[in-house]
Amino acid sequence: MAAPASAYKDRHFLAVIGDEDSVTGLLLAGIGHVTAGPESQKNFLVVDDKTDTGTIEHAFDNFTSERKDIAILLINQHIAERIRNRVDSYTEAFPALLEIPSKDHPYDPEKDSVLKRVRRLFGE
Repeated sequence: MAAPASAYKDRHFLAVIGDEDSVTGLLLAGIGHVTAGPESQKNFLVVDDKTDTGTIEHAFDNFTSERKDIAILLINQHIAERIRNRVDSYTEAFPALLEIPSKDHPYDPEKDSVLKRVRRLFGE
């Protein structure tokens, strides 16, 4: 059954949790957005080796649970590995969660949470 229109009608933005190169490329492509007001929020998080796992988890929770304007969350696969339990347990339709490769870390379909679900569905 399709989700009701109220579940997605106000979702206009992409969000990204990624390394500097991935986030910069996506921002140059035009996905950047900062909400108005004194508690402004960005729709991206740049992650490096010094970024705390708690910060990544907080951004993931913010983009998937709190923000109702995010339609798709892109996350670098090597960063998703740092919060794999949260990524694998995420089951909502909106925002859609997609793991993407980065310049320095190739894509591994064996680790992708969406592909794992598809394989289970088809009994592979």
